[in-house]
Amino acid sequence: MPIEFDVKITANDMYRFNMYHIYTSFTGIFSILAAVLGFVAAVGTYGKVDTMYTVLYIIFGIVFLFYFPLTLKMRAARQISMSEALKSTLHYMLDDEGVHVSLGEENALLEWKQIYKMVSTKHNVLIYSSRVNAYILPMEIVGGQYAALKELADKNLKKHQNCMKKR
Repeated sequence: MPIEFDVKITANDMYRFNMYHIYTSFTGIFSILAAVLGFVAAVGTYGKVDTMYTVLYIIFGIVFLFYFPLTLKMRAARQISMSEALKSTLHYMLDDEGVHVSLGEENALLEWKQIYKMVSTKHNVLIYSSRVNAYILPMEIVGGQYAALKELADKNLKKHQNCMKKR
């Protein structure tokens, strides 16, 4: 039984995808560790070194803590505004063959064997076609069809590809 969705991606959906993608990679983890290190250095050196160094450590921590979220927020809005495909409503149909995506007269099929991984987060279901590219299905649209979607993923994906959580 096919599962169908009509999805219009918002800048907020794109931002959540980008945040998930960055903060589950080395870059995001490194930025958090660098921010913590900056704050720890500021507290540890307070009163022991010139005040300017303590202020620089705090600035260092703030930059690493807020750099990615702010740049990703701006990038998400720019991506949506610059892409005609992302501005439009995409129609998704998932069945035993794979993920069918259509936009107007154009159609594409991502077969199950081509899916890199499928992940569910609090706000999205992400169907990765590669390490960096994914189809975004907002959870508010998936709604009551999540169990059927998870069952389809369980049936067609290998265990290491399927990161769909129970709900």
